[in-house]
Amino acid sequence: MEIEELRTFVEVADAGGVSFAARRLGVSKSIVSRRLARLEEDLGIRLLARTTRGAALTEAGQTFRDYAARVCAEIDIAKETILPAGDLRGRLRVSAPLTFGPTHFAPVLAELAKRHPKLQVHASYTDRFVDLIGEGFDCAIRIGHLPDSNMVARRVGLIYATYVATPEYIRKHGAPETPEEFVTHQVVMQGTESWRVVDGDRVVTLKPQGRFTADNAVALVSAALAGLGIAGFPTDLIRDHLESGALVPIMTRYPPQEVGIYVVRPPDQNPTRKIRVLTEMLIECFGQTYQKRSGKQ
Repeated sequence: MEIEELRTFVEVADAGGVSFAARRLGVSKSIVSRRLARLEEDLGIRLLARTTRGAALTEAGQTFRDYAARVCAEIDIAKETILPAGDLRGRLRVSAPLTFGPTHFAPVLAELAKRHPKLQVHASYTDRFVDLIGEGFDCAIRIGHLPDSNMVARRVGLIYATYVATPEYIRKHGAPETPEEFVTHQVVMQGTESWRVVDGDRVVTLKPQGRFTADNAVALVSAALAGLGIAGFPTDLIRDHLESGALVPIMTRYPPQEVGIYVVRPPDQNPTRKIRVLTEMLIECFGQTYQKRSGKQ
C-alpha cells in the first residue's frame, strides 16, 4: 500500500469521480484507476462503486476514507517536520476572489512560489464560495463577513469601503444622509446581501434594493458609473474614480463596516506549513500597509 494510492483514493472520494480527481492531481485517468485498483487489491475489499455519474463510496469506503485522509495528513506533517526550516515542497491549491485576487493576492502567491522553488502553487480565481473539501483546495483567501461554517478562518487584514454615487445620480435622486434614507434608493449589488453601516458604537444592518446585480465587484463599478444606483466598494478599488470625481462619497457619517481578509481552511488538526507561511506573508502584506493605503491609520 503506497501513500500515493491513499492520496488518490481520498481525492476520488472527495471529488466524486476519477476524472475530477485526475484533474485535481494533475495525472491521467488511467493512473488514477490503476492506483485505485492496487489499493482495493491490497485491502481485498471494494472501496468505490463506479456509476455513470462518477464514483460513490461503498460502506467500507466511507469508513476507510477518513482513516486514509488522516494518514495522508500525518505524513505531510512528518515531512514538514524533518525538512529544512525554509524549504516548502509539494502542491498548494488556493482559491482567491476574482475581484481582488489577480491584482492584490497574486503578487503574494508569486512571491511564495519564488521563495520556494520546490513548491507548486495552483491558484483559482472566482468570486463564488468554493467547496474547499469537495473541490480539493488546501485553503482559500476570502473577503467579507464570513458565514457560519465548520471551516477554520484566520484574519490577515482589513479592508475599508466607501458608499458612492455618480454626480448625475445625486442630482436626480439626492444623496442619502441616514440609513433610513439609504434604503429608499436603488443600489447596485451582488445579490440579496445585507449591508452593514457604522453608527457610532453600533452596527446597523440594511437590506438594500436594486434592479442591477452582478457576481463581480468590477462589473458593479461599471453599473455605478452608469448611474444605475448607489453602491459600496472597497476604497482601493475605486480610488481613481473618486479622484476624478466620477464617483462621489455619500453618507459619510455612516460608513460601511470594515470587512476582513481571511485565510480559510478545512478543519484539520493542524494547518500545513505551506498554509502557515502563506498566512504569515498575507499578514505582512495586508495587516498594516493595506489599511493605510485605504485611508485608515
